[in-house]
Amino acid sequence: MTGLLWLASYPKSGNTWLRIFLANLASGSSAPAEINRLTTAQFAARELWDDLVGWETSELLPSEREQLRLPAQMALAARMPDTPIKTHEVFADPQDGRRRFAAPAIRAVLYIVRNPLDVAVSLSHHNGESLDEAISFMNDSRAALSARANALQEYQLICDWSTHVRSWADAPNLPVCVLRYEDMLAVPGRTFLRAAQAAGWPSDPAGVARAVAQSRFEELQRQEVEHGFGERMANRPFFRQGRSGVWRGQLTARQVGRILERHADTMRRFGYLAADGSIPR
Repeated sequence: MTGLLWLASYPKSGNTWLRIFLANLASGSSAPAEINRLTTAQFAARELWDDLVGWETSELLPSEREQLRLPAQMALAARMPDTPIKTHEVFADPQDGRRRFAAPAIRAVLYIVRNPLDVAVSLSHHNGESLDEAISFMNDSRAALSARANALQEYQLICDWSTHVRSWADAPNLPVCVLRYEDMLAVPGRTFLRAAQAAGWPSDPAGVARAVAQSRFEELQRQEVEHGFGERMANRPFFRQGRSGVWRGQLTARQVGRILERHADTMRRFGYLAADGSIPR
């Protein structure tokens, strides 16, 4: 198999956990992979863009950087074909349907979906903002992570939660393997084995079991306490709980209603909402 392996997800849905699992699976070592030395890349990283393009992209206009997106991905596929690439961006811009990812450069996509009720809590904590602010971001049809002139990352179009999920899950003629975060927790062996197979790794249940054990949240928390983690915001822990259902006791009925009003159809599709409108335990 040739082309890029994309690890895609809406923010705070388990992308980093998947990256760590793949790093442990690839290493074959008896020692857990170091969370600050992952063998993955982030497409939004400006340093990566500068290297691919050959000059400082911060000097370019936003429209000029957009024109470089697809050529940069083709170059990335030729230069780093064995490196999983992380992204939080939407697959296609819903305003004009234009794809933001070059299909010819894609080998496979592992897309993680997580209950948006839990995403709201995790996003609020990660960004140091209120739950209502996090929900407003998740409901914003043009939500984006904006890039400043001195930022370390490029502009990233996210859109609202449902648009993001459907954009990747329903991408036409694209090899997408959808993973539920909740299944990664509940049945990790089976779920991560499916991810590994979709990524092109040989079927190796024993190797997957080892990598799953090395990627336990307790291990990730231990490493973060001892060595820190370069991707966390301020002094807030990145690896907090690693559980599902954390929204219970955190969100008010009004806040739950705001999410359901916007995302009920997509939630129902992925098992986060029953046909009668109730929320499964």
